[in-house]
Amino acid sequence: MTSESTTTTSRRTTNGSETATREGVQGAVSEVRGAIGSVASSVPEVARASRTSLTDAFRAIEGGSDERLAAGVTLSLGLAIGMLLGGAPRLLVLATLAPMAGMGMVLQDRRRQASTTSSARAAS
Repeated sequence: MTSESTTTTSRRTTNGSETATREGVQGAVSEVRGAIGSVASSVPEVARASRTSLTDAFRAIEGGSDERLAAGVTLSLGLAIGMLLGGAPRLLVLATLAPMAGMGMVLQDRRRQASTTSSARAAS
């Protein structure tokens, strides 16, 4: 008889802890939903701010001299190589290379325009 009452008591205890666990999980899920909802509501504002700052950065890059752009490309590439050799996370290294890509594209466009202009003058 004693073993039967012990088994019944342990089942009740297990069911009680399962209920507490379920309530804890449901509470955590509701907190995560709330956090995701607040992040989702701020995404449009973050996107607008990012677009504005990227536009400003490209205007500054396009307004810079060729020497400044070459120095920026060199600095960005050197920093990325140093971080890579130093064992920095690859995502951080890629983020360091992003300005180099923008400056490199502007330099390439300028050189292409200069060669097109000089070719047109030579043909005239």
